[in-house]
Amino acid sequence: MGKLKKSRNRNTFNYNTNKKNLKKKLRRKGKPHIECPQIRKAWDDKKTAKQNLQDMGLLLGTKGMLPIKVKQDKQEREPMETNVLLKPYVIKEMEAEASLKGKDRTTCSTDMTEYVQHMVREHNEDYKAMARDEKNYYQDTPKQIKRKVELYKRCHPEEYAAFIASLPAQMST
Repeated sequence: MGKLKKSRNRNTFNYNTNKKNLKKKLRRKGKPHIECPQIRKAWDDKKTAKQNLQDMGLLLGTKGMLPIKVKQDKQEREPMETNVLLKPYVIKEMEAEASLKGKDRTTCSTDMTEYVQHMVREHNEDYKAMARDEKNYYQDTPKQIKRKVELYKRCHPEEYAAFIASLPAQMST
């Protein structure tokens, strides 16, 4: 008769796993990092996620977001329960942050600024002539060149204004 499976395969210590990392992972899973600073500040660790979000006036998921209209008799209608917001400042802070205009992060490379400056210096606003220019290595079409010039104007308006102001002085010399 053979031995029991339990006695053959007893638990042994696994030297390949890092117990410290396992403990960290377990802690992270139990208490996840919240990106939104307003929600993180108002979060209560003693409550569940659903209770926390309900106190703030938010929903955990999309389920229950819109009420399902059920036909009822006029006599049976009762006023619906309204959730009392315990932390209304969270929504106000989030709305205030959302209303702020974000910064435009588009930039032009130095190669593109030099390219656009050369094209404008040589041809002014004639995009068809710019397309035929020998410095047009990438064989950009007139519309592509126009978009690059407009991008340069949008990214560096002060630099573009100074460049345009310096053009007549360069032409006269």
